[in-house]
Amino acid sequence: MSGGFLRRFLRSPLAVLSALLLLALAMASLAAPLVEAALGVDRTAISLLDRFAPPSAEHPLGTDELGRDVLVRLLYGGRVSLFVGLAAALASALVGTAVGLLAGYHGGRLDALLMRLTDGLIALPLLPLLIVLAAIDPARLGIPPEVAGAENASLLRIVLLVSLFGWTTVARLVRGATLSARRRDYALAAVALGASGRRIMLSHILPNVAAPAVVATTLTVGNVILLESVLSFLGLGIQPPLPSWGNMLTGAQDLVSTAPMLAVWPGLLIFLTVIAVNLLGDGLQDALDPRAVVRR
Repeated sequence: MSGGFLRRFLRSPLAVLSALLLLALAMASLAAPLVEAALGVDRTAISLLDRFAPPSAEHPLGTDELGRDVLVRLLYGGRVSLFVGLAAALASALVGTAVGLLAGYHGGRLDALLMRLTDGLIALPLLPLLIVLAAIDPARLGIPPEVAGAENASLLRIVLLVSLFGWTTVARLVRGATLSARRRDYALAAVALGASGRRIMLSHILPNVAAPAVVATTLTVGNVILLESVLSFLGLGIQPPLPSWGNMLTGAQDLVSTAPMLAVWPGLLIFLTVIAVNLLGDGLQDALDPRAVVRR
């Protein structure tokens, strides 16, 4: 089965190219400290004498308005943006898969309750809701100031907010697949043999409904990166000095006329990442479906 999946996936050149691009971005972001050391720069060091320096051997993409190396900050920003996208998408997938499995397998009142909750969350405008929640002062929620003011606090807050409200698509997809899978012969045979509901869901149904969850999770990564970028652009997301592609765009919005490349580079990386994730999701959908039509 794995060989068939790989063959079907390789038939989609755009999906393969997208996977390679995402892998390259991830590897480059992980190598940010090595690049920083090789260039002999400090991503946090401010040098007003080196403001808006053109590309050179020491600064391949030049410097920003505070004299910081743009390439190194892009790589560190990639670590943050990609981590937020992956972590929030995986957390949303876990919640959505659990809700979808329970609703689809048990049915009845539990299904009605969970699906009405899902429908209610879907009806909410996600971006305005996240903007309002991200603007709440953590100190008013009883969170200790040292925790709320930690460098990674804004990162974890974005992951938590998206995870709480971004699981609905996965839940509906998994529920639909579970409703179909629980009537299949292998599930009915497990019931006849006396297997518990938990064992049937985890051992028999979950592996057979994983495909839509995987595809939805992949597509969620791109959506989360866009949401993080929008919130950071509005000053409600990742907070400096921690760089992300979104807050790098925020810092460059007043410099578009004088230093346009400071906005082009993070915007281009966001664009490429989201497009690559969506194309990868399409390729995975075709590859995970054994009935996929062979493309020419």
